[in-house]
Amino acid sequence: MKQLVSTKLVDLKNDLIQKTVRYARVRVDRELAQGESKNEIDLVRTIAHNAFTDSCNILSRNMANNDEDITWRKTLGDDRKIIGDFACYLHCILGIYAR
Repeated sequence: MKQLVSTKLVDLKNDLIQKTVRYARVRVDRELAQGESKNEIDLVRTIAHNAFTDSCNILSRNMANNDEDITWRKTLGDDRKIIGDFACYLHCILGIYAR
């Protein structure tokens, strides 16, 4: 997490934050949905998850190109559930910082 906060790639970090918020919102919307609307949200959730994952990959690739520490991305791995949980973790931390 420290590496994300300290990166010099502000635009890419901001994009990751936007994707984080979007995915976490859709994930909660699906959880709160009733019946068939859960299924309707699944496609939106998948698209948001893929966008978040892409943003993680883009940021980490550019951080590596700038000799910045990308331990966070290596630790995260490729498991979709873990990546989604990471987005929700970041969202939670952002909420606490915003108080």
